[in-house]
Amino acid sequence: MSSRFPLLNERIYAPYKIAALVEVLAEQGISAEDSLSGSGIAPSQIDDASALTSVRQYVAVCGNAVRLSADPATPFKTGARLHLAAYGMYGYALMSCLSLRDYFRLGVKYHRLATPTLTIEWTECPDSAVWTFPDAFRSDLPHDIQQFLLEQQYTQHVTHLQDVAGKSCPPLRACFSYGAPPHARMYSQYLGCPCEFDAQQCELVYDSAILEFKPQLAHRHSAALLQETCDRLIGQAKTSSGASGEVYQELMRKPGEFPNMEAVADTLKMTSRTLRRRLEAEGTSFGAIVDDVRCSLATEYLKTTRMSTEDVAMLLGFSDVANFRRALKRWTGKGPGEIRQQ
Repeated sequence: MSSRFPLLNERIYAPYKIAALVEVLAEQGISAEDSLSGSGIAPSQIDDASALTSVRQYVAVCGNAVRLSADPATPFKTGARLHLAAYGMYGYALMSCLSLRDYFRLGVKYHRLATPTLTIEWTECPDSAVWTFPDAFRSDLPHDIQQFLLEQQYTQHVTHLQDVAGKSCPPLRACFSYGAPPHARMYSQYLGCPCEFDAQQCELVYDSAILEFKPQLAHRHSAALLQETCDRLIGQAKTSSGASGEVYQELMRKPGEFPNMEAVADTLKMTSRTLRRRLEAEGTSFGAIVDDVRCSLATEYLKTTRMSTEDVAMLLGFSDVANFRRALKRWTGKGPGEIRQQ
């Protein structure tokens, strides 16, 4: 499973990550004005609950941190302060989920609500549960800023899992696709596990035995309510974001018909090649948006109507109910019956 996220300039995130980083830098004698220089954010905004910021603005503040701070522990300290309670609905949805398996799955599903700077994926293997970061070092950002973002991201994952589990739950190992930096000893100190450098890919590996563990704040009713809210927020983001938003709206305009990409591109007055290129620039694809629409409609039909599973499958364009069940399991981790009971 993987997460994709909105355009870098979209101002749709509360500035909690920026506030945490500015706080860490202030302890080093760096003023908020200097930390925020060139980001377009005023010091008064970082504690304003109504202020909205973009991923690009956050990356700009990270760039200032790399330039101004002499402490290599800055990204680790920031990640350790970003507890899930600071993430609003996203954080509370993860804390109330019913198992750590759900935590891993929902962490990916709702990642676009969390000022995402990196794509994350998770894979469940027989003996391990693995977070991977497939686009690490693939952007045009300088290497030191990308490394800063990755160091913070890893620390956030360790912090968040501890928040959910209610106890220390360290990874088995952390792997990095670059050579050991001068401050390599800090990695194991903050992540609580052995760290490997010059690895094939960036990944954080956990023992799969933890997946059945019940989070300390697990609550069935709260989990369902908060996940519905996150689904709604994700839907709002999709329907307002660039070309992907236009495609999403077009597909939802006639639910059940699912025109192909050429037909949608024609409706949007562009070629299918242009549409494909625009969607790729936004980190998504036509097929992924079709899956999102089908998932949203499937969930809505199963929860709010008495249609049989066979009828829902047919409405969504599946040739047989078995294919629909497999797709639903891939999208949500649940079967039709489990969704109806939520």
